[in-house]
Parts: sequence; C-alpha cells; structure tokens
Amino acid sequence: MNTDSILVVDDNRNVLSALRLLLSNHFGEVTLLASPKTLIATIKTKNPDIVLLDMNFSSGINTGNEGMYWLSEVRKLDPTLPVVLFTAYADIELAVNALKEGATDFVVKPWDNAKLLATLQAALSLRHSQKEVKRLQDKQSTLNQAWFGDDEVCWGASEVMRQLLAVVEKVSQTEANILITGENGTGKEVIAKKIHQLSPRSGESWVSVDMGAITETLFESELFGHVKGAFTDARTDRAGKFEAANNGTLFLDEIGNLSYPLQAKLLTALQSRQITRVGSNIPIPVNIRLVSATNRDLYRSVQCREFREDLLYRINTIQIEMPALRERREDIAPLAEFFLNRFARKYNKNLKLGRDAIRKLEKYEWPGNIRELQHTVEKAVILCETAVLSADDFILRTKEKESNAATPEAISLEEMEKILIERALKAHGNNLSAVAAELGVSRPTLYSKMKKYGL
Repeated sequence: MNTDSILVVDDNRNVLSALRLLLSNHFGEVTLLASPKTLIATIKTKNPDIVLLDMNFSSGINTGNEGMYWLSEVRKLDPTLPVVLFTAYADIELAVNALKEGATDFVVKPWDNAKLLATLQAALSLRHSQKEVKRLQDKQSTLNQAWFGDDEVCWGASEVMRQLLAVVEKVSQTEANILITGENGTGKEVIAKKIHQLSPRSGESWVSVDMGAITETLFESELFGHVKGAFTDARTDRAGKFEAANNGTLFLDEIGNLSYPLQAKLLTALQSRQITRVGSNIPIPVNIRLVSATNRDLYRSVQCREFREDLLYRINTIQIEMPALRERREDIAPLAEFFLNRFARKYNKNLKLGRDAIRKLEKYEWPGNIRELQHTVEKAVILCETAVLSADDFILRTKEKESNAATPEAISLEEMEKILIERALKAHGNNLSAVAAELGVSRPTLYSKMKKYGL
C-alpha cells in the first residue's frame, strides 16, 4: 500500500472534493486545507511528502503573491519538501518565476488528471531520492566516525615521508583530483583519508569504492544508482556512490583494475559532473572531490591500450607516490613499535620488542609492505609467551621458504592457489583480464583472491 502523504491547499471547496476523490487512490494520506493560515503548523504535525499549493486565496486578487509568500515560508521550514503549485493559465509566467524560487513544478487549472498525477509522482520521486541520499550520507557519516575516530596513525620519521606529508598538506586544501600510486600495502587509503581530513570537505561524506570488486553488470547501479523497476531486483529507488559522496570526497581504490568499457562511463560522469541513475533520463548534478589509487603503472597501461589516456589525465591532476617500506627502513622500528602497542592493548598483554627482533625486522625486504608488517606483529603478539618479543617470535618469508613452497606435496591448496596467481600475474605483466582468462575465473574473483593473499 502506498504510504506517501500529500497536503493540498486550495480555497475552492469543489477543487478540494475533486482532489480528495482523485488522490485517495494514489496516496496513503490526503490532507486538505481551505486556507494557508495553518499550512506551516500542519506541515509540522503531518510531515507530508509533498504539498500541492494554490497561488491565490483572497477573493478578487489574482497576483499570485500569496502563493509565492507561502512557498517561501515552506522553503524556510523545509527546503527539501516538494511544492507543486496550482495556477490559472494566465499566471504561467508567474509560476515559472516560482520555479526559480524553489517550487518543484506547477499544474495549470483546469487540470488533466493524468498530467497532475504524473507531475506529483515526479516530485515524489525527487523526494524519495533526496531521502535516500540523506540516509546514505548519514550512514556514511557514522562509518566515518568509526574510521576517523581513532586518529592514531604512525607515519614514520624518514625524510621521504616528511616530504610526502608536506605535499599532502598542501594539496589537501585544493579541489584538485589526486592519484595515489604505490605497491599493495603501502598505505594508499590511509593517505587518501588524511587528504579528506585536511580538506575543506572534512565535515562531509567520505565514500570509498573498491573498483576491482565491482562487476561490470553492477557498475552503473553501484556508482550512479537506479530507479525502481530499472531491472529485476530494483524494488526501490537507490542512490549510488556519487550521490552519497556529494559535497564530500569520493575515493576510487584500485582504479587501474576498471575494465576499458567502464572507464568511458566513469570519464563521462567526471567531465559533466553529473550522473543519471539506471532506468532514468534525469541528470543529477554531483559535487565531489575525487581521490583515486592504484598499484599499477597507468602510463604503461595507456601504452598497452588497457587504460584511457583522457581518464588518466582527468584523475591525475596531482600524483602522490607511496614509497615501499624497504625504501624507508628507518621507519620499520617505529611502525613495529606502533603496531606492537596497538595489539598489546587489544589482546591485553604487556610486551616489548627485543633488539634482535628489531634488527631482524629491519633487514627483511617486506614485499607486502606496511600491511605485512602489521599482520606479522599481530601474529607475534598472539603467539608469544614471554614479555619481550625476540627475533624467533617473528615468522618471515624467505627465498628458501618460497623455493620450498614450489613443491606441491609440501603446501596447502591455498598456498598453491597463491603461487599460480603470482606466476600468472608475472607472465602477463599484471594484466588482470589476461590472468583471469588463463585461470578461468572472473576479474572480481581474481581481485578478491589477490586481496586475500596480499598480491
């Protein structure tokens, strides 16, 4: 049953009676007012989804000023509440001016029932979209508080990180699109969040999208949203990630994994600064700050015709390269201490790092970068039985172990799967489409497994 409610304001009793009969079949609640004097109070108590407002109420006066006045009062109370105006044919120019003042639409008297219902339905769809976007933004705000609530981050004290953070502070204050590059596990998303926190948009939504995990069939729905009935499972209108990030920051992680055909659709949205929901023809303007990240060499991908050059320059006003952990070894000890303290608190232990453990950690190459260091420290904290972590408490990958891992009978199925993916990635130069085809899996499945194994 339709639960939408409408408030109708008209001084003509015959008009009110006719509208009650017409609208009762299409709205869950129809409230009628013969005078606008109680309009604001009624909106506060009834909380209607839409208002149908006449423009003239005093006998002999047809200036429309009354309608304009009450329109402004409704807008002051709730700028998002759709207001559709009733107007005589001679007042169309006045009604057009009312649109500039915030009216959603207008209907000319005498009205056509089908056109009136269509106008009201369009206004309702706008209302539902606004509510959905607000719901998503509120949800995102809650997630942001969880994500950003703990500002405790260890950046390290190396010269390369000091220079990088100086650049981050400078570019955060601009609206420039930023591309963050670097190996897996180097902290690209952490830097992206830092940019948002330092930007003028820090009080607005932060929306993160893992581009490698979105299937081609759901790409437009996820990013641009859809309207009810657009496809089989589209039971309600749904806002996409672009709308949820409106006025805030949109982070597109692993953008290099986006397939070539979908890159054109993304480029169109970024260039026009508007999106169109699947199943709709109405463009919706969006105001986002774009930050992207990838572990791929996009310039090489452009040469190989795997990434659009025009999209690369659109997302890459400023490029920030995250250094690998092995390139800033002086930060390994501070990071290890940072993670040790975090996990000691988590597992209710009182622990310290031994000097031999620090030396072992500093000599290791860390192919998985900071993420691998974090997992290694957590594992050591969980398994240790002494107050001081020694070198023996840290289990690190070695070339000897990797060589032994090539023996099928000595490894698990998961380890074998990881080896196969590593070999295919190396053979195809990290071309995910070619790797997925060779292994007989979809791109999202391949990407999910790469995330699982830290590849």
